[in-house]
Amino acid sequence: MDAPHIGIENLTIAYGDREVLHKVSLAVPRNSIFGIIGPAGSAKTSLLTCINRTIEFSGEAKVGGRVTLDGEDVRTLDVSDLRRRVAMVLPLPVGLPMSVYENVAFAPRRVGIRRKADLDLIVERCLTQSAVWDEVKDRLDMLGTRLSGGQQQRLALARALSTDPEVLCLDEFSIAIDPVTTMRIEAVLTELKAQMTIVMVTNLLQQARRIADVTAFMLNGELVEVARTTDLFIFAKDRRTNEYLTGRFG
Repeated sequence: MDAPHIGIENLTIAYGDREVLHKVSLAVPRNSIFGIIGPAGSAKTSLLTCINRTIEFSGEAKVGGRVTLDGEDVRTLDVSDLRRRVAMVLPLPVGLPMSVYENVAFAPRRVGIRRKADLDLIVERCLTQSAVWDEVKDRLDMLGTRLSGGQQQRLALARALSTDPEVLCLDEFSIAIDPVTTMRIEAVLTELKAQMTIVMVTNLLQQARRIADVTAFMLNGELVEVARTTDLFIFAKDRRTNEYLTGRFG
């Protein structure tokens, strides 16, 4: 069996005296879409932020166990390099106070890409992949914060893709996006997994069913079950998983 791209071993997370994640272990295969589902309060987002260490922005969080990227403990990696390799898109857009163009060109500029022709190609590619190019190609000089909420969310996705990440973490990325655009981005994600590993927290069960290769179900900070998505949705082994998937709670 191939080594996992991301390894999560006995991961615990506590905020103050309250433990919210309880000894979770997962192996995320390379070049896959890995879905994480479960009701609110399951610590799905907290788990996601451990992968690129953005959980450290919460000063009170205490993390136990281990997260590895290509077998290396993420705590031993340079944090700036780690966050370039592991990009994150949050549920609600956080636009940089600059033009649409500069939102996407910002990270490439920071790693030394200066030629306008090169930046132009990156900006167009990333905005196309995030299904917003056609809507903004004539407004690239406009402040990104003036776009609609859904467009800003897609701009955030384009910004994440601009670093050519190895791993793309998506936390309910489609919460502010209409269903048609969501389906377009899902098609792009299915293509992108040939180039990267995607970890997707979603509250849309059918989204996980459509595009996730493997899905994990979490409940109250516990990993209940993980399996190939088709097996989980049809042959769930745990009663709680079946009740969640059939809408009896959550």
